[in-house]
Order: sequence, then structure tokens, then C-alpha cells
Amino acid sequence: MDMDLKDFMEFVQTTARSVGAEISSPWFYLQFGLMLAAAGIAYAAEATIRSRVDMTSLAMRLPLPLRHFARVMVASASTAVFTLLVIVSRVVMYHATWPSRSYLLMVAAKLGFAWLAIRLVTSVLRNAFIVRLVSITAWFVAALSILGQLDSTVDLLDSVAIVLGGLRLTPLLVIKAGALLLIALWLTNIASNFAEGRINATSDLTPSVQVLLVKIIRIGLLTVAIVIALGAVGIDLSALAVFSGAVGVGIGIGLQKIVANFISGIILLADKSVKPGDLVTIGDNTGRISAMKTRYISVAAGDGREFLVPNEDLVTQKVVNWTYTDKNTLVKIAFGTNYDADPRLVCKLAAETAAAHPRAQKGKPPNSILTEFAEAGMKFSLTFWIADPDGMDNVKSDVMLALWDAFKREGIRVPYPVREIRIRGGALPVETTVEVPN
Repeated sequence: MDMDLKDFMEFVQTTARSVGAEISSPWFYLQFGLMLAAAGIAYAAEATIRSRVDMTSLAMRLPLPLRHFARVMVASASTAVFTLLVIVSRVVMYHATWPSRSYLLMVAAKLGFAWLAIRLVTSVLRNAFIVRLVSITAWFVAALSILGQLDSTVDLLDSVAIVLGGLRLTPLLVIKAGALLLIALWLTNIASNFAEGRINATSDLTPSVQVLLVKIIRIGLLTVAIVIALGAVGIDLSALAVFSGAVGVGIGIGLQKIVANFISGIILLADKSVKPGDLVTIGDNTGRISAMKTRYISVAAGDGREFLVPNEDLVTQKVVNWTYTDKNTLVKIAFGTNYDADPRLVCKLAAETAAAHPRAQKGKPPNSILTEFAEAGMKFSLTFWIADPDGMDNVKSDVMLALWDAFKREGIRVPYPVREIRIRGGALPVETTVEVPN
């Protein structure tokens, strides 16, 4: 480490002397002034280009392979103009005086060209954070290479190390592993999205099997990507065995719920008890399953809310699945009439009213029966089938309103309780009877 520190100090001193000699030269200020002028012209040119160039019409006139290139060039117009102006200045000074007197212009031109190339390559990415991270990292590496300091920087990053068991951990190793993991995860995401699209387009598979296959493919590709990335940088995976005990303790103490939900999710997908699109009732909440994730399922209610239910709750608690084997749903309506009504006529009216509803199934006729001779009147039960449980409450309301209209036409009355209230005290006893509708 002492020798490495000495080399580093010599490198810093040499760099400082070269920078000081460059700054003391009048040609430095000339090049710096040319670069400032080029930067000002470039920003003005970018504003003009953006205001006058219509990307939609320009893309329609260009061939398909050139459209993407044109978009990147317009978006990076200031960098392109700056690089072009610096290259022209470099060529003029190169032929007018010594080449060493335009060294900074050459470096600036190379850096500008490297940034344009990086922007063109990273423009295929969709994540803004990843684009920014990759662009800055690649440009920093390109700058070190252009300045001739890449090898020295690599040696410096590899000189500092921490040994953990059989693993030699250095900043260079961490950077390499991070870069390879980023690339591997990006490729894994592309491959898994492609596989998900193909699986979802297959009509022979049920929704639960589709979700299960997608999750297995994602987990498998992720595992393979991590193993390949770590192996590519020279990390022996057996050296990481020392951390397995700590990970096991962490799972046992703090991550047991997460692991339980993950395993429960796999079980739900395998036994097909619930699947995306099913109408379920969990506790007091009813809605359709809109998504099945690794940790939870999303149940979309009819009022715009979404309930995120942990997978473990679906395995250990009671769940009502309205569409598990059959979407046909039996609707039950309880009602009553007074004793002046003809019970056979009431049953006939109720069955006809339910059958007239557009959602009532024609192959399964409604049924109305007398269930009880109660103190306040006769009680009936009306049942009929609909093809889908969606909007079942609305269907019940429609049938009950239509049944009310039918009772009005036939003169059938619905019973309501009569309560007698007696008030004692005062000058005279008062006795009154008040009827309160139910």
C-alpha cells in the first residue's frame, strides 16, 4: 500500500505540472476562447433548429433507418454544432501553427463526438435514470481514454482491496460487477417481456398458468443473469457462502412474511384457486382480481378502489370466488305481502317480473315460493339466475322496483308494522295510535 500511495502521489504531481504548463501558455487562452465562442453559437443554433424543424414531417420524409438518427441529432443539436465548430477550429490551427498548440481543441472535439455516439446508443433505452447513468459513465470512461489516463485510473482502482474470505473486493471489481449486472438485468427484462408477450398471446393457457410461467421465466432469467455477471468479473460464487448463514437468519427473523407471501403466490398460481379476472369476496371487500404479483394480489372494486391483499391471506383465510368453476350466479330476493293477497298470484307475478329482466337466463326459469306465514304477513323468496355476477346488486334493485310496480297494479300491499304509543300524565290521559312504515 505504501508503494501504491507513492505512485499515486507521483501521478498527481506529474498531472499538476502538465496542467500548470498548459495554463501558462497563451495558446491555452486562445483555445479556451474558441471553445466558449463555439458553445455560445451551438446553444443559439439549437434554439433555432428546435423552433424551425418539425420532427414529424422530417421523419416522414426520411427513410426508416435514418429517422432515429435524425431525432437524436436534433435533440443533441448543441453538442453536434459545438463539435463541428471545434473540429473546424482544430483543423485551421493545425495547419496554421504547431499541432501541440491546438491540443485542447482536439480533446474537446473527441469528447463532443464521444457524447454524440453515446447519446445515439443510449437512445434505445426507455428508462430516463438508466440513460443518464449509462451516458455519464460511458462519457467518463471515454474522457479518461482520450486524455490517456484510463490505464492509470484502472490500476489505481485495482490497488485498493478488501479481502473477505477468499474474495478480493476492489473498487474496480465493484464497478465492473455493477456495469455487467446492469447490462444483464436490462437484457433479462427485454427477454422476459418478450416471453410474457408470447405467453399472454397463447389462448390455450389459463390466466393463472400464464402468470405462473411468466414469474418462473423472470426468476430463472434473473438468476442466470446474476450468476453470469458475477462469474464474468471473476467472483467465485463459493466465496459468497459465508454470507448464506446471515441471509438465512435475516429471512427467519425479518423476511418470513415476504417469503411466506412469495410461496403462497406460487401455490395460488399452481392450484388455480384464483386467477386474474375472477370475482372474489375477501372479508367485506368484493371485486375482480386485476393482477397477481409476487407478494400480493390486486382486487379492483367497482368504486375505483383497489385492495392489495397479501397472498398468504388467500391461502389461510376464507375466500369466496364467484367465478371459480362457473360464472352463473343465483340471485335471491326476499319480500312479503299482507294476508289479503293471493299467494299463488304473488308467486306468479314475482316469477314473471324476474323473467322479464334482460339479464335473467332464459334456460333457467325463475322460481318464487311461499316461505312463511309470519305475524305481519306472508313471506316469499324469489330466485333466478344471471350469467355473470357483475352488477348483481343493480339487477336485484331493478327486479324489486319492477315487482313493486306489479304489486301496485294488482292492488297487493306490502305489510308494515303498527306500533301503539300511549301517553299518560297531564290534565287528561291521551291515547294515540301511530303507524310507522317499515
